[in-house]
Amino acid sequence: METSNEKSTGALLHLSVFTQYFFPLGNFIFPTIIWGARKNSSDFVDHHGRQALNFQLSMLLYTLVLAMIAIPIFIFTLFKNIPTRAYINEENFQIENFNIENITGIVILGIMAVFIFGVLKMAEFFLVIYATIKAANGERYKYPLTINFIKATSQNNDLKTTEPELQAE
Repeated sequence: METSNEKSTGALLHLSVFTQYFFPLGNFIFPTIIWGARKNSSDFVDHHGRQALNFQLSMLLYTLVLAMIAIPIFIFTLFKNIPTRAYINEENFQIENFNIENITGIVILGIMAVFIFGVLKMAEFFLVIYATIKAANGERYKYPLTINFIKATSQNNDLKTTEPELQAE
């Protein structure tokens, strides 16, 4: 049974990822600080800290992949429609031959990547709130679509196996 302090710390770990909207990389810095200070005190806090950080690292990876798809497509599409003389002579220009018929499959792929990014950010918001509620209720939660970058240490598993043996003697 988790104490109220452990539940509060677990909930705070998840909520601290929202600092990304106020501080650059706050979604990594603040959970790492909280988790680093309290991970050895409780297996419950250690679990929620690993989950929060693994989820944020997974979201970063997914965002980078989507950006690597979308950004080059949009840059190529934009510069393809700007005449070369406009770059060289620094002239005012009009985008030539740009209409809905010129949208190709690759541009649709870029639009889909941007759409998936938006859905991913909305899902992140609601999943973090859900994980916070689960932690506050004393339940363990595992985010979906999360890659386990930070795995459980064998030290915590060793402590679990040796404590019951000591109590039995």
